Amino acid sequence: MEPRISLVTLGVDDLPRARGFYEALGWRGQAVQDTVFFQAGGLALVLWSRELLAADSGLEAAPAPHGFDGVVLAQNVRYPAEVDALLAAAKDAGATVTKPAGKTFYGGYAGTFLDPDGHAWEIAWNPGFTLAEDGTLVLPDFGA
Repeated sequence: MEPRISLVTLGVDDLPRARGFYEALGWRGQAVQDTVFFQAGGLALVLWSRELLAADSGLEAAPAPHGFDGVVLAQNVRYPAEVDALLAAAKDAGATVTKPAGKTFYGGYAGTFLDPDGHAWEIAWNPGFTLAEDGTLVLPDFGA
């Protein structure tokens, strides 16, 4: 697994309130469907409904610390086959796969695992996101 984080997705209880908070800090968000994306250097911060994010990761949306804590770390890869390979490697290293790899609602391919400490990781191939040669994720212009 390459040491890289492509997206940090935060599950939020009130999306407009959360977006307003980050924009008040000077972040520029782009709303897409039920999410808000912020370019954050070489990665992206994403805000999404806590319940929808938990369901997408194969988890229950219970209040932390007894269930899903509202955070999913993501690593984007260049090819769908890399999703399968990384999920298998994570499982072999002691992770629990919570959502096997499969087609996504956005036309990509992804799966999710929990590391031994319970941190959720999504491994995703997204045909709409560009990965630079160094692995830097560049968000598209969702308004175009």
